[in-house]
Amino acid sequence: MCHTTPSTRPLQLLSLFLAVFFLSSCKNDAPKNASAPPADIPDRKWWKEAVVYQIYPRSFKDSDGDGVGDLKGITSKLDYVKSLGVDIIWLNPIYGSPNDDNGYDISDYQGIMKEFGTMDDFDALLKGMHERGLKVVMDLVVNHCSDEHEWFKQARSSRDNPYRDYFHWWPAEKGKPNPRYSFFDVNNDAWEYDKKTDAYYLHYFSDKQPDLNWENPKVREEIFSMMRFWFDKGVDGFRMDVIPFISKDTSYPPLPVEYKGDMVKYYANGPHLHEYLQAMNREVLSKYDIMTVAEGIGTTTDDILNFVDPDRKELNMGYHFEGVSYGYVPGKFKTPEPDGYKLVGFKEIYSRWDAAFAEKGWGTIYLGNHDQPRMVTRWGNDSPEWRELSSKMLTTFLMTMRGTPYYYYGDELGMNNIKFDRIEDYRDIETLNIYKKIQQEGGDLNAFIESQKNGGARDNGRTPFQWDATTNAGFTTGTPWLKVNPNYTTVNAAAQESDPNSVLNYFRNIVKLRKNEPVLIYGKYTLLDKDNPDVYAYTRELKGKKLLILLNFRDKPTTANLGMDISKAKLLIDNYGDGPQNGANLRPYEAAVLEL
Repeated sequence: MCHTTPSTRPLQLLSLFLAVFFLSSCKNDAPKNASAPPADIPDRKWWKEAVVYQIYPRSFKDSDGDGVGDLKGITSKLDYVKSLGVDIIWLNPIYGSPNDDNGYDISDYQGIMKEFGTMDDFDALLKGMHERGLKVVMDLVVNHCSDEHEWFKQARSSRDNPYRDYFHWWPAEKGKPNPRYSFFDVNNDAWEYDKKTDAYYLHYFSDKQPDLNWENPKVREEIFSMMRFWFDKGVDGFRMDVIPFISKDTSYPPLPVEYKGDMVKYYANGPHLHEYLQAMNREVLSKYDIMTVAEGIGTTTDDILNFVDPDRKELNMGYHFEGVSYGYVPGKFKTPEPDGYKLVGFKEIYSRWDAAFAEKGWGTIYLGNHDQPRMVTRWGNDSPEWRELSSKMLTTFLMTMRGTPYYYYGDELGMNNIKFDRIEDYRDIETLNIYKKIQQEGGDLNAFIESQKNGGARDNGRTPFQWDATTNAGFTTGTPWLKVNPNYTTVNAAAQESDPNSVLNYFRNIVKLRKNEPVLIYGKYTLLDKDNPDVYAYTRELKGKKLLILLNFRDKPTTANLGMDISKAKLLIDNYGDGPQNGANLRPYEAAVLEL
């Protein structure tokens, strides 16, 4: 028996308490079976190892009953977000805006949209995120602003106003300038006539979104100053909206022949683009420990390293469009191919983009966002029979590819397209203007509405988050700004929380797996069975460890032709729960990760 004196007992008790506390802390911080990244992995970065969760603020959670999601609503749900295992929240624009394009038309870069709350609300949200170990990335929308921004109000007041050169103008006495394409104009005309000053101004998007003149150094310094404002507040990065478009040839020549009418590619190759991005990095980005991602519209595997090669000192990672643009009927607005997309082509695209970053730079991986339809509708199967399995399969793809995963709110529940029957139910400027254009041309409006049910209408991905089975899915006590998907009574977070086999809990488990297996972050990617029309199979390898990923993209049983024996492979996760049966025979929409 051990005897202690009154003077030593308190010290022993204190030592015992500290030991228990230390062991408990270690247990909580180190997940079971976790393996730390090998020490010799070069150029490790926190943003490479992170999972990004995108929140569309209007649709996440409404705190005041006005039908619009807001900052306090997001703050109230931070514990839920933290429970997902994600690291970074990407917020769509929350700045002051008249909402012509749901916040992408900014009238006050250093203010908060009234519908969303106040700067105090943002500060509280930021504090709540950081207290939970979450980082926040905001949208940087600086190719254009709102026509209600004070800069543009001044600019259109007279030709000699000091802010005139903050925008692109063409005097009417010179005739109309050479055509430029507008994505959100009914007639696709990017030159809008301004009667007061008898001139045209340039807008690549809505006529209420005039393009900023980056060729003016004062504009660049205004933007750099604004970026410092947010970084000094503690924001952890920017997702840069259509950033390849910021540089223009201000002589506005005819579209060069080599572009063959491809305005997107032309817009993404401005003469001073990389000069401006390098200045941004030198004067702002390099001063902070932050992450940056280019929304790389118009970029290709041939030029993406111009943005993300670390030696160039521009941005951290690129966000390409080739994958999500695949499988649409040419010449029709986001209309899926009648027989669905071809998996062989899908695999070729993602394998080629992985190869682009094999030696340097860093990429991203995503299947849905605020500009896309719901992931499970577009790339999986949202029928009641297959919605959950195919959603889990697609999530497995996202969490086992190389590159930082970007995951869209609600996809962790398997939320799907709402499939509106009436144009009156849509709120998005893009869909509404395409409808008007088809109407003007005498086209088939019913066919257009039908095509958007499984296609690319952006409102499909913007419906309110489905929290529970109460009125309006628990999103709001008022009238939601956009209708809630009627299936919220069965597809909702509350129903999935307690179900270990739910889409939600599968997401949590696959995120844990990614974090516990450095090979899924930094490992080499190798495509297998590339001509298989039904199965996407690949390996990830790092420092002697090799994982095999098997994904059946079809609603029928099929087999992966691997040319290897996997009978002794260790199952790490499977969306059926028990792993592939009889080798590489896969059940409908089966997803499996195995250690070889």
